[in-house]
Amino acid sequence: MPVEPPTHGVERALRRAGADVVAGVDEVGRGAWAGPVTVCAAVTGLRRPPLGLTDSKLLSPRRRTELAPLLADWVTAYALGHASPLECDELGMTAALRLAAVRALEALPVRPDAVILDGKHDYLGGPWWVRTVIKGDQSCVSVAAASVIAKVQRDGYMAELGSDCPDYAFADNAGYPSPVHRAALTEHGPTAHHRLSWAYLDDLPAWSHLRTSRQRDGSEQLSLGF
Repeated sequence: MPVEPPTHGVERALRRAGADVVAGVDEVGRGAWAGPVTVCAAVTGLRRPPLGLTDSKLLSPRRRTELAPLLADWVTAYALGHASPLECDELGMTAALRLAAVRALEALPVRPDAVILDGKHDYLGGPWWVRTVIKGDQSCVSVAAASVIAKVQRDGYMAELGSDCPDYAFADNAGYPSPVHRAALTEHGPTAHHRLSWAYLDDLPAWSHLRTSRQRDGSEQLSLGF
């Protein structure tokens, strides 16, 4: 069943409620074993978006790569924020997401009056005025734009990391679970780019001693068996 294209409906409602500048925010990398969690904040105005814009997960890698530079030129402003693997380990994912989101929002040239977060959980909190929207990356133009930009930027970064450790195939899996990634972890153990509080280490007898304390927020983590 075709997905309806995103609209400015939520952005318009927030503007009517007094928010002159509205930023859509989306993240990528939450469930990865390696690499940062990356958040993009995008301010789009109310102009018609490039054709084909939707949730990055619904687009092919080729289409995402084609669309991302168009979006970067089309948006009013965007900025990226990252939380490193170490920060994900030390803070837990909820706090790491907030850190990355705040870094993105504070890097925008103008402070948003309201923020649209994809999903049902407000991991940002005050002092930001937050509207959560389930599947916002499919229904809200600004969040969809943020999702594509964040995905392409992080995938490119992970591909660069992969040139230093090709056995892990980061260019293909972006640090997420995959058979090749699993096999490399089993043979070589985690790299400096891996999150060491993640549950996959429990399934690596030769490397499980490297696991740090579990995430404080109880976020779901994929084991080595996925």
